[in-house]
Amino acid sequence: MSEPMKNPPARKTQTAKRNYQKEMEKVLDAAVRDGRVPTLFLHSCCAPCSSYVLEYLSQYFSITVFYYNPNISPKEEYEARTEEVQRLIRELPAVHPIRFVEGKYDPECYYEAVRGHEKDPEGGERCGICFEMRLREAAKLAAEGGYDWFTTTLTISPLKNAGRLNTIGQAMGEEYHVAFLPSDFKKKEGYKRSIELSAQYHLYRQNYCGCVFSKREREEQMQKERQETS
Repeated sequence: MSEPMKNPPARKTQTAKRNYQKEMEKVLDAAVRDGRVPTLFLHSCCAPCSSYVLEYLSQYFSITVFYYNPNISPKEEYEARTEEVQRLIRELPAVHPIRFVEGKYDPECYYEAVRGHEKDPEGGERCGICFEMRLREAAKLAAEGGYDWFTTTLTISPLKNAGRLNTIGQAMGEEYHVAFLPSDFKKKEGYKRSIELSAQYHLYRQNYCGCVFSKREREEQMQKERQETS
């Protein structure tokens, strides 16, 4: 009998990359086949990101836009973005009704959640904590309201990791027993369309994600770019 290998070669495993756009399209196709208009609790981060998502999904869902972003700073910025989302809803033609619900604006809740991560780079662990905080609240209220699905507009951004957001959303959905709608809204030129709609409706487009830390990082980046070109 031969002796077992002391150092067997590592087995290469491949995990198939999920296509969240196709997964969502299966949900939409099923709704059309069944002749149903499901309800969707849609977490919105801002009007520009919401524009294409609402144009697209209002064909299939009765949507409640949930504006919950205690991470946004300062308060004036938060209020400006809140008003833009509401204006977009008023002006954007929709096949099915779109409603608006504003979550509690409690910046201290956000600062407490990310304590110790103030110096994380944009896209790091601090952002993951922020995503979970907002999606947890969305899942909780979607379950309490008896919605068929919930999801977020955040996946439309080229700067946001769709896999990470979908993983968090699915976990929150399982915890609160409400279905999470998978998405990668930047696909099929969704991000490009959001830029077109932003121009069409003259939407305010901010130059930083929202929190004071992303604002500081963006200002430092802009200052560096000015120094390099001067």
